[in-house]
Amino acid sequence: MRFGMRWVVVAVMAIATVPDGASAQVGKSQGVVDANTAPEKDLAGMPHMTAARAAAIAAARPFKSITELNTLLLGQGLKQEEAMAFYRKAFVHLNLNTATRDEILLVPGAGPRMAHEFAEYRPWKSWAQFDKEISKYVGPEATAQLAQFSFIPVNLNTASDADILTIPGAGPRMVREFKEYRPWKSWAQFDKEISKYVGQKETDRLKRYVTFE
Repeated sequence: MRFGMRWVVVAVMAIATVPDGASAQVGKSQGVVDANTAPEKDLAGMPHMTAARAAAIAAARPFKSITELNTLLLGQGLKQEEAMAFYRKAFVHLNLNTATRDEILLVPGAGPRMAHEFAEYRPWKSWAQFDKEISKYVGPEATAQLAQFSFIPVNLNTASDADILTIPGAGPRMVREFKEYRPWKSWAQFDKEISKYVGQKETDRLKRYVTFE
């Protein structure tokens, strides 16, 4: 009995010492795609889109924020409620730790209450933390729906392959390059090394999703 109990204690201690989402990542999609990387033809088939509007989105990418995309869509003649319907299918992920109120209010289903709660619990460090805090107000299903529009920056120096692959458009090539140049120490280093492979625009897009410590 003592032997069994000892192993239970060891197991509990091991679980307790595992870092809780140490590297963080992009929220799991419940059907929403990244507006910066989705194929133009897919965008054209979404609510209130036309071939011309999809082409305009593709030409202006990458967007640094959802508010940038929103400005373009309104300029293309969409009403705000039509743009919101589109965001239920395609979105520019927002950084939970830096997103402005205006950005959060463009998240379908968020509203003023979530604009307050998203900001109140900063800094966000893991999706376990997000699930715990936000589900208090809206329940687990709605929390998962909200998470897919957001990300908690991935720590480049500790992220697993799986963490890196949650970044839209970051395939095996970026996994290799992100890990090859560890330890990352500055944004200048990131710009220099990653732009060799994908150019500065794509480097800037990827930069939104990462941090280093």
